[in-house]
Amino acid sequence: MIILLVFAFISGLLTILAPCIWPLLPIVLSATSTGGRGKPLGITLGILASFTAFTLTLSYLVSMFHFDPDTLRFTAIIILTILGLSLLMPRFSALIEVGVGRLSALLGGGTGVQRNGFFGGLITGLSLGIVWSPCAGPILASIAALAATQMVESRIILVTLAYMAGTGIPLFIFATVGQNLLTKTRVLSPFLGRIQQFFGVVIIVTAVGIWTNYDKVIQAKLLEAVPAYSNLLFRLEQNKKVREQLDELSGRQTREPETGSFLPDLGPAPEIIGISRWLNSEPVTLSSLRGKVVLVDFWTYTCINCIRTLPFVTGWYEKYKDGGLVVVGVHTPEFEFEKKTENVIKAIAMYKINYPVAQDNDYMTWNNYDNLYWPAKYLIDKEGRLRLVHSGEGEYREIERAIQSLLAETGMPVVEGILDLPDLTPTERLTPETYLGLARVQRLESREKAKIGTAGYTLNTNLTRDGFSFGGEWTLSDEYAKSGLGSTLDLKFFAAKVFLVITPRTTEDRLTIFLDGKKVGEVELDEPRLYQLINLPTAGEHLLHLEFDSTGTQIFAFTFG
Repeated sequence: MIILLVFAFISGLLTILAPCIWPLLPIVLSATSTGGRGKPLGITLGILASFTAFTLTLSYLVSMFHFDPDTLRFTAIIILTILGLSLLMPRFSALIEVGVGRLSALLGGGTGVQRNGFFGGLITGLSLGIVWSPCAGPILASIAALAATQMVESRIILVTLAYMAGTGIPLFIFATVGQNLLTKTRVLSPFLGRIQQFFGVVIIVTAVGIWTNYDKVIQAKLLEAVPAYSNLLFRLEQNKKVREQLDELSGRQTREPETGSFLPDLGPAPEIIGISRWLNSEPVTLSSLRGKVVLVDFWTYTCINCIRTLPFVTGWYEKYKDGGLVVVGVHTPEFEFEKKTENVIKAIAMYKINYPVAQDNDYMTWNNYDNLYWPAKYLIDKEGRLRLVHSGEGEYREIERAIQSLLAETGMPVVEGILDLPDLTPTERLTPETYLGLARVQRLESREKAKIGTAGYTLNTNLTRDGFSFGGEWTLSDEYAKSGLGSTLDLKFFAAKVFLVITPRTTEDRLTIFLDGKKVGEVELDEPRLYQLINLPTAGEHLLHLEFDSTGTQIFAFTFG
């Protein structure tokens, strides 16, 4: 825990270098250009207090009081606008100072607090903390995820406080030095009035940007323009000790592939339960497979990451099945249409899967394994003990060596050598999986606010990298977006291959594809499955434009390769 607190503190210190905080700094600087010596401390504490409080408690507050979180955001926008106007108009500033002074007196702050500017700075800081979104690395992302699922406990609070303490030190230094430069240097102090008016305009423009959500566009462009910060943050936070402690904080056990004759004993393997239907075999249980080495592979047939692992899984099965290896594919659906047995049967034939496949439509086995990912592999020895867990793609050689090691423990002769197959695991930072249903949507940059039901949307002509927007009529649900009249979609991506999970309304549905403004093809939509839209020789940044020729086509998620 100490290591995690130290790294959280260091990550907080580095926040001052982050592009995501740069739009905040002019506001901090302008706010300290008026008021006394206590204003930098007030602003700093206000930002830290409100960001910490709302990060940790917003999910609880919304569920308890059923209010729109945007209410807080709009309140912050109003406060920032008032601050900007007070810098632009001295008379308005005098009225604000009187009001703040009276409020401070009512709250017991007294005239001393009023004169040194602490209380006014605190109010400004509290509003900034609500609308500020730091560039999140693994540590802050884990905090946000746990808070969003209402899993906050004392260790989460400690890590958050360590992060914010690190953030507060350089922020306070910046505010203090900025105040001294503006108010005490001979070069700048004669022009303080004009400088304050300039900053007033900056704050009002920022408030408008926050109101229109354009501040997030600016942050994304800054982060894209300065990738060195992201690389530094992820290298810092993704070391083994930090990952182990983040997994412990999230209630997950860190398990990594090991090779050689010894693999750790991770306890008894959970049973395969609650299966809707077995394909390729009669029902099996782990207890009936004692004496065998079992590889349990969680997958779903539209998951591109799963598809890239299947040549290895099927190859291992064919290579080692006579030597005591049993593979069980647990098909846990990500989308509703993936529950249909006929669709899974087609996928089994397409990918030449000959081992048993269990349809885990009710997530019973998924939950019994506490699984979190597609794909995920669980390797079980002859005694029914879990010996290796691997999530995601890659590390195929290590997994195969682990299979060989456990087969050797059974006393059976082991086939030597490693499968010679291309590892297609992406090595560049590609556009992440992009969900189109509102329950998990991210990076949606349509000009209109997306909502459940049918509405008209306008394409955003200024997409950031990884962003997308709807155009025309769309019907949005939690799981998918359904095309209507004149439906189009734009996506700015970085990849070589683009895939889209689609369920057509009829077998006559058609999709027209444009890449960087040029028509590159049409796709006939015959059944619910994963469709490949783009196949380029190398990864790069491109603009994808899709036109839907019919209504009722359901689209679920983009994946990339």
